[in-house]
Amino acid sequence: MAAFSASKAGLHVAVSGASGLIGSALTRRLAADGHRVSRLVRRPAGPGEISWEPATGRLDPNDLEGLDAVVHLAGENVGMRWTRARKARIRDSRVQSTRLLSEALARTRRHPQVLVSASAVGIYGDRGDEILTESSAPGPGEDFLAALGQEWENAAAPARTAGIRVVHPRLGMALSPAGGALGKMLLPFRLGLGGRLGEGSQWMSWISIDDVAGALLHLVLNGALSGPVNVTAPEPVRNRDFTRTLGRVLSRPTPLPVPSAALRLVLGEMADSTLLASTRVLPERLLESGYRFAHPDLETALRHVLRPDRGAILP
Repeated sequence: MAAFSASKAGLHVAVSGASGLIGSALTRRLAADGHRVSRLVRRPAGPGEISWEPATGRLDPNDLEGLDAVVHLAGENVGMRWTRARKARIRDSRVQSTRLLSEALARTRRHPQVLVSASAVGIYGDRGDEILTESSAPGPGEDFLAALGQEWENAAAPARTAGIRVVHPRLGMALSPAGGALGKMLLPFRLGLGGRLGEGSQWMSWISIDDVAGALLHLVLNGALSGPVNVTAPEPVRNRDFTRTLGRVLSRPTPLPVPSAALRLVLGEMADSTLLASTRVLPERLLESGYRFAHPDLETALRHVLRPDRGAILP
C-alpha cells in the first residue's frame, strides 16, 4: 500500500474534533510540520473549515475532495456519570459520525489515502493483569465501552470497502495539564489530597500528549499500518504507582485513597468501566513499525507535560 514520505510536507489533512485535547495537539503538530489542516466543524464553514452535522447526517462529499488524509477524533466526553440518555449520546457521537464520514469519503471522486479513525483501549474491557496487544480479543459485549469500541471501529467499513486505508488508533489516557484525566487530578494532588483509586492495583495505559500527536502523524504517513493500533506508552503502570509518581513530580504527599465504594456511589457504572478497570495495553504495532516514543516512561512524561513553560504551574 502506498505511503507518504515521512519527510513530505504539504499534505492536506482534515481533522474532526480539532478543538479537543488531542485534536488541538495534532493540528499544532501538523501545522508545525508544514501540512495544511482543514477542521470539520458543526457550524457554517469559514476559511480552513469543512461544515458537517453528524446528528442529522449532513456532510457534502464534494467538501472532502482533494484531501490526502482524514483524522477523525470527534466524540462526546465519557468522563461524567452515565445515564441511559448519556450513554446513547456517547455512542451516537462516535458511531454515527464515523459512519457518516466513512460513507461520504467513499463517495468522493478521489479518495484520501488514509482515514485514521479514533478508537480507545476501553475496547479491551477490564482484563486484570493480562497483557493486551492488537491481537487480543475485545472485551465482553455487556461491557459498555468494549461494545462501543467494536461498533465504533465497524462504522468505518464503508471507507475500507472503498479501498481507503483505515487505521484505528486505540487511544490510552492522554497526559496533558490542559484537560482529560490528568487535568482533573492536578488540583487535588497539588493540594496534597491525592491518592490511589480503590486498591490501586488496576493497570493504567497512558501516553503523553506529545506522543499522541506524534503517533497519529505516524499512522497517517506509514502506509503499512491499517486496522487497530494501540496508541499507548510502552510502560503501563498500576494506579498506585501512577499516584506515587505524580505525587513525586509535584512534590506532594498522596495520603488519601478513594474507596471503590465511594467512586461507585458518585459515578455508578462509569467508575467500574474507567477508573477501576484494569487495562494493561502494549503498543506492539507502533513499536514494530518504527515509532520512537519521546516519553516512554511515566515520570519523564509527567515532568515534560508539567513543565512551567508549557503553562502548568509547578509548586
